[in-house]
Amino acid sequence: MSTPGRQISKVVIVGGGTAGWMAAAALSHGLKGTGTAIELVESEAIGTVGVGESTLPHIRHFNQTLGIDEAGFLRDTKATIKLGIEFRNWARKGDAYIHPFGDYGHPDDPVSFHHHWQRLGGEAAMGPIDDYSLPIQMARRERFARPTTDMGSLLSTFSYAYQFDAALYARFLRGFSEARGVKRTEGRVVDVALDGETGFVTSITLEDSTRIESDLFIDCSGFRGLIIEQALKAGYEDWSHWLPCDRAIAMPSASTHELPPFTRATAQEAGWCWRIPLQHRVGNGHVYSSAFMDDARAEDILMNALENEALAEPNRLRFLTGKRRQQWSKNCVAIGLASGFLEPLESTSIHLIQVALGYLLDFFPTGAWDPADAEEFNQSMSMEYERVRDFLILHYHATERDDTPFWDYCRAMDIPDSLKWKMELFRERGVPTAYEYGVFLPPSWIAVYIGQRILPRRFDPLAEAIPEDAARARFARMKTEIAALADTLPHHGVAIGMTRPPASAAG
Repeated sequence: MSTPGRQISKVVIVGGGTAGWMAAAALSHGLKGTGTAIELVESEAIGTVGVGESTLPHIRHFNQTLGIDEAGFLRDTKATIKLGIEFRNWARKGDAYIHPFGDYGHPDDPVSFHHHWQRLGGEAAMGPIDDYSLPIQMARRERFARPTTDMGSLLSTFSYAYQFDAALYARFLRGFSEARGVKRTEGRVVDVALDGETGFVTSITLEDSTRIESDLFIDCSGFRGLIIEQALKAGYEDWSHWLPCDRAIAMPSASTHELPPFTRATAQEAGWCWRIPLQHRVGNGHVYSSAFMDDARAEDILMNALENEALAEPNRLRFLTGKRRQQWSKNCVAIGLASGFLEPLESTSIHLIQVALGYLLDFFPTGAWDPADAEEFNQSMSMEYERVRDFLILHYHATERDDTPFWDYCRAMDIPDSLKWKMELFRERGVPTAYEYGVFLPPSWIAVYIGQRILPRRFDPLAEAIPEDAARARFARMKTEIAALADTLPHHGVAIGMTRPPASAAG
């Protein structure tokens, strides 16, 4: 290993899967021309979690930065488009709303749309706020067209993400990375050696006694945290008192020949079920709390939720919600599940991998090891994790459900002060949190607040600048315009170039 004062000449990534191959792809691209060797070590005998199938719009930037052709990516990963996430039964049984990847209303209004909607009487008078969102209306109709850069057009009011087969995405990125010089080594790591003076990792040893040295190690070993925790003892912050779900069961099922461009999260007795439509199958799963439900009941709920025959045996997962106290320790950076876990309710797992890789490249050591790089990385990632954490807690806490002990717990639990402040600010003045950094923009918070029946006591006085009759007429035109535009767009399957569109697209 190089001493802490020398240039990085080699990076070793421990673990494959989505996190490992995203790291390999990002580093092989970002370090191109530096002469840095990149090696990924993985064992086919160790399975990957492989259920991170739903993403946020930021993944498009990741792919575009790498120069990945979207059409080829969609084909090779069996991907579909995602315009948002539908939430069913969260505030009350029977409720349903979509958190869209876009805004509400028309792009030319300086006052946030929800203030006008609230001023005119909200849902009782104006109908659901979902009626005034183009991406939601596209999603409901299984329609899709790529957004425009014309900021005066309704087609500029949204973005989109992907739903894909995680195993196929890892395979896709493996091909990309190996073509750019990444070396893959098959083998299971059985030992991690540390320097006696610095505590830095000097090498890893494989089951066949192969010893691999490196200057920098990227731990993508999943929940085990093979280097970051087992060797370096980075520590873990447990957030399960706020997010009590600790188990999941995943199971793919046969395609239903419907292709809604959104992920579904349906609240259950002690957790929730996901549904993710792909080109060739449907991804399903049940996230639940073992303190409130046994495994047999959880599996029954999932099996009853399947809309077609199962394609594999149940994949059972156990996890502890939280994050490593240090995600960069010594000369090891943890990425993906090795760095922490926040349940996939808002599809943030792959996003957090992407963010960590961005920060790593920003702070990548170029000479002497500077502790400030690791400290800045850790602070930045802590901020990202905590802001996602608060957004997830909101979904559970903002409920009126009192039909099970689980929902009683979530409704009454004490929440972080940071979330208390955000919720009170919206209740009092209708102001959503706006961050310079952090994944979820104000429309995302508005979608969940209003979708789960948290309404502001006051609206922005500037909304009254438009006479009420004119405002109502404008709303009626907007609602009609959005619905009419959504009706004209291509079917989702046709838009992404599927060779055999779903049956619902026929005719």
